[in-house]
Amino acid sequence: MFVKGIMKQPHKSYTVKKDDFLSNVLDVLQKYDVDSVPVLEGHTFVGMVSKETIYRKYFELDESKEKFLNDWTAGDVAEHEDLSIHIEEVFERTLPSFKGYPVLAVVDEQKQFLGLVTRYDVIEQFESAFGVKKKGVRIAFTSEESEGRIERLGDIIKSYHENVISLATFDETDKLARRIVLKIEDNDNIPSFTKKLEKTGFRILSVKEV
Repeated sequence: MFVKGIMKQPHKSYTVKKDDFLSNVLDVLQKYDVDSVPVLEGHTFVGMVSKETIYRKYFELDESKEKFLNDWTAGDVAEHEDLSIHIEEVFERTLPSFKGYPVLAVVDEQKQFLGLVTRYDVIEQFESAFGVKKKGVRIAFTSEESEGRIERLGDIIKSYHENVISLATFDETDKLARRIVLKIEDNDNIPSFTKKLEKTGFRILSVKEV
């Protein structure tokens, strides 16, 4: 899945303009109960601003609250101009990109703002990929790094008519092995299915109803 498949469209995204005074920015953050928003210059993404950003800058200065909020703009305190991701990027790349912010701007090559991805949306996608919200049996096992291992696994799944909820693979500490987590619908042939996996060279680590 790509970022464009999970992002919020511009008309559903809360943003502020670079020249907006901080008093207006705080109004937006409080009105929509959000911690941070992208800062735009026209349609170009120039950075992020958050409640923490504003408060931190205020306490660094020696001036009144009223003067600060009405003289300083979003552009004056915006940070993390790199806190964006390309619309054609795969969604897995979003998670390490948030840098403490709950939202990430989606842009094109010219940094034109195209929408938002929230950390919540990304976590939901990972939950969906792992079938978290659907009950089943989670089987964790390892396999040697060899050509055709997934095809071999697929043949076993097919022969037992298993209904797959999710399938994910991970690197093991041993680079010659691969950890695989398979979640399938519960049924009466789980014991024979796991025995077949073991006989075929897969090492079972755990079998658990989740």
